[in-house]
Amino acid sequence: MSSGMGFGPITSPSGRLLDQIRLSGVTARGTHGVFDFERREGQDFVIDVVLHTDIAPAAASDDLTKTTHYGELAGTVADIVRGEPVDLIETLAERIALACLQPPGVIAADVAVHKPQAPIEETFGDVVVAIRRERTVLLERAPAEPVPVVLALGTNMGDRLMILRGAVSDLRETEGLEVDVLSPVIQTDPVGGPEQPDYLNAVVLCTTTLSAYDLLAACNRIEAGFGRERTVRWGPRTLDIDVISYGDLRSYDEKLTLPHPRAHERAFVLAPWLAADPQASLLTERGTEKVTVLLDGAPDRISLRQRPELTLEHWA
Repeated sequence: MSSGMGFGPITSPSGRLLDQIRLSGVTARGTHGVFDFERREGQDFVIDVVLHTDIAPAAASDDLTKTTHYGELAGTVADIVRGEPVDLIETLAERIALACLQPPGVIAADVAVHKPQAPIEETFGDVVVAIRRERTVLLERAPAEPVPVVLALGTNMGDRLMILRGAVSDLRETEGLEVDVLSPVIQTDPVGGPEQPDYLNAVVLCTTTLSAYDLLAACNRIEAGFGRERTVRWGPRTLDIDVISYGDLRSYDEKLTLPHPRAHERAFVLAPWLAADPQASLLTERGTEKVTVLLDGAPDRISLRQRPELTLEHWA
């Protein structure tokens, strides 16, 4: 049976073709359909899945935890087919695709739902609904449970300490966002861009029920409230709030790449994060790595200057 999927490959932002994990012919009996006899008697559905991902970390480490367990995936797909009935196989395909996007590292999923016993009076070979869903779908959806997030704050204009404190206050007042841990404040040289003053940097550990996109929008609103303007790349700024990580979500979306694509090499992010959470780890192209190890290799670590006399709390 043909997969029925005519979608092409997917490339990463760097232009590299993503790898694929293919699972074909998962067959399970379900009671999906608009007719009473379909709900009563059921029929077999056949599912094909293509996951677009990066298998390099798993291949290098020979570690199953760094890739998708296709046995478990097959079970998940079959359980969805056997589960709550729906009228349309379009809806069934959507449910399966969203489940396929859950494993870390999966960037997109192609799903084909075959209904070879569809109630059609004419002679036919198969009925197939094929869809592609990218991880941006997960960026748009609010999580069912609070998700841990890491936010990096930086400023090198104006009253830097008061700006950082004001940003923390605004984060605390953001509905759907809970501020859990504040890092110490560190001072660093600017990285890239034109000549400019030193930065004060900090990291805030939070949990959120906001979608990733809504969290980004909230951070952008706070930045704008402090006069942030994006006129010069890596130029001076009143306030920068970067979403470093959002749970274990991985995204190559142009609007919000997760984890932050340069966090693994930026000491001004890694140092305060490590101070806030000594066990912190970050998903990189090489797999999950300890922040303490990443900090040791960060090229800008020599510019770090601790500022223990500064605190993000107004009342301290």
